[in-house]
Amino acid sequence: MIEIQDLSKKYRHTQVLHHIDLSFQQGMVAGLIGPNGTGKTTLIKCILGLTHFQGGDILVEGNSIRKQSEYRNLIGYMPQTGNYPEHMKVSDLLSMLKEIRGNQKVIDDELIGSFKLESSLNKYLGQLSGGTIQKVSAVVAFMFDPPILILDEPTAGLDPLAAEILKEKISKVAKDKLVIITSHVLNDLDELASHILFLQEGKIAFYEEIKALKNKYKEHKLGRVITRMMGDTDSIKTLSSN
Repeated sequence: MIEIQDLSKKYRHTQVLHHIDLSFQQGMVAGLIGPNGTGKTTLIKCILGLTHFQGGDILVEGNSIRKQSEYRNLIGYMPQTGNYPEHMKVSDLLSMLKEIRGNQKVIDDELIGSFKLESSLNKYLGQLSGGTIQKVSAVVAFMFDPPILILDEPTAGLDPLAAEILKEKISKVAKDKLVIITSHVLNDLDELASHILFLQEGKIAFYEEIKALKNKYKEHKLGRVITRMMGDTDSIKTLSSN
């Protein structure tokens, strides 16, 4: 569904992404991890068309995203921090988005009920807590039943119950979609992800199926696998060269 070909990105004199080659497919939940400042956010921004890249290309459903924006209709995006007009009510925001997508036949508003957001629909976005804003962002990401979901730290700021509701929703739809999740919470990725992508200094340290990694290192927890791998530089070099 998404093919990243020899992608390079530079900010002034700093090379942020170095010749990234990746393939993400339907039915995959890919966890994107790595140290801060290693290029995770930049990679997501490149896919979303929020920043220009100097080298390579990104294909969504076989079509280059260069000089076209229609592909964004295929993506539901949940930012780590939602930035919405404070003077707008939640209901007005959702109505506006539905109007923009006037030809959208399927509307998935299940999370409104699951999160019990009905009482917040007539509140102004500027009145909402950070956790409630996160819930609104989740509703928006899933609302148009997109085939691709990109979720940036989706459980950050959510209370434990809301986090579980969101994880259940992701698991429910994952088999029919491509889901890319950036997260520092390895337990969340252990529950949700089928593959793990580790970026380090703008390069792919490893990109592998989690089940295969657990079998290789004879570990049951993703956190233990990552710890073992980061101490096994030979394995990282082998994986990154494949």
